[in-house]
Amino acid sequence: MLETEKKREHEFCSDARERIKISGVSDVISFDDRGVSLETVCGNMAVEGEDLRVKTLNTSDGVVEIEGRINGVYYYDNKPTVKRGLFARKSD
Repeated sequence: MLETEKKREHEFCSDARERIKISGVSDVISFDDRGVSLETVCGNMAVEGEDLRVKTLNTSDGVVEIEGRINGVYYYDNKPTVKRGLFARKSD
């Protein structure tokens, strides 16, 4: 098999911010019309937008397709983040 023919573990492709296809999905954590949280092979992922609809949900193949207005795609860890104020001290 050629290098270019190897299947990638995780990728996503957006079409005009109206559709997104995501591969490498192992679980859907939550979803509603403003956001979809997914567990992928590269970490947790969030898709934010408006009027979002999950069109394809096939976790056995690891594929999710979402339609609506895509405003952002983010990766995040399950670890709680520490929010710092403007005058917060940096700890060494």
